[in-house]
Amino acid sequence: MKARLPQGFGKPDVNALMRQAQKMQEEMKAKQEELENTEYQASAGGGMVQITMTGKHEITSIKINPEIVDKDDIEMLEDMVAAAVNEAVRVVDADSDKAMQELTGNANFPGL
Repeated sequence: MKARLPQGFGKPDVNALMRQAQKMQEEMKAKQEELENTEYQASAGGGMVQITMTGKHEITSIKINPEIVDKDDIEMLEDMVAAAVNEAVRVVDADSDKAMQELTGNANFPGL
């Protein structure tokens, strides 16, 4: 005599999977909005140039210590500003990546 499996046994509940996917999508959207509204700070030159940037990669503030302003060496100042901006972008991206990995349980979703 063959044992019968309960109906639906072994088959995924498509509706439950859809609800779970929708919940995760809503959580990711909320987290993304939170990250976009967060302000991040980074600096270069031992704090001589400080950048404040939002999670949308918008610079809201640049502070330059007057001690490093040398009219004969503008290139150094330009390099420090660029380095501070690049560090701010790296900090924003790292925080965003970490937050999304926490939400998805480190699952790899192409395009996210």
